Amino acid sequence: QVQLVESGGVLVQAGGSLRLSCRASGIILSVNNMSWYRQAPGRQRELVAGITSYGTTNYADSVKGRFTISRDNAKNTVYLQMSSLKPEDTAVYYCNFDVSTTIYDSSRERFWGQGTQVTVSS
Repeated sequence: QVQLVESGGVLVQAGGSLRLSCRASGIILSVNNMSWYRQAPGRQRELVAGITSYGTTNYADSVKGRFTISRDNAKNTVYLQMSSLKPEDTAVYYCNFDVSTTIYDSSRERFWGQGTQVTVSS
């Protein structure tokens, strides 16, 4: 019932900027943690950034100072603003939401977006 739809992936040149978006639809009471992961060819999926319902953020060391995660609770949307992009940032990016569908704590469940390709040319 809950679906996460991502957008914003595109081919960009090194040093450029890009913003990814991920919006949840369906029967949702609230979204707790929101996060972004990425997976490059031949690599494990890794956590890029996360943000709690209180606005506390965390980032992978490789993107600190270059990426910014933010959220719009009214729209159930998370953003990833990327700047000073490097070829090493090339990957499929996935959003992940910790969602509550009822008032009961037992309804909490994590959902994944479909992934969006970000390619940074050298």
